[in-house]
Amino acid sequence: MMRHVRILFCIGLLLLNACGRKEEEIIENNTIMEDEKMLQMKIDDTYVEVRWEDNASVDALKELCKENEFKIQMSMYGGFEQVGYIGQDLPRDDVQTTTSYGDIVLYSGNNIVVFYGSNSWAYTRLGHIENMDQDQLRDLLSNGDVIITLYQE
Repeated sequence: MMRHVRILFCIGLLLLNACGRKEEEIIENNTIMEDEKMLQMKIDDTYVEVRWEDNASVDALKELCKENEFKIQMSMYGGFEQVGYIGQDLPRDDVQTTTSYGDIVLYSGNNIVVFYGSNSWAYTRLGHIENMDQDQLRDLLSNGDVIITLYQE
């Protein structure tokens, strides 16, 4: 009888120890997630929900707005996109791409492009606007130059 109690006691300790490690891992992961702020974007005064790519170019954009908002003056181009000079070269991994509305790309390493139409060229993908359909994006982007604001929250 005493042997069974010891075995159950040891099993209980092992389970508690395993749970304790799990709790520590969960706490550690949550701390990392809380410390890492998400990159956000506004077009003029309109917040847009972006699914950002996981690449060096996006990491560089995050660094540009780590302390303060980073604003990019955009200009209409070709009737299907807005283009803005970033002011410096970012890491790039250009791939021949056919874009669609909502795509955000890096062009020539130093320009950000937001599409409300489509184009084919060699770009580095940065992200995609998720919360607007093509008509909403066209209304937002096709009526003159805009300012994009990147920030972390």
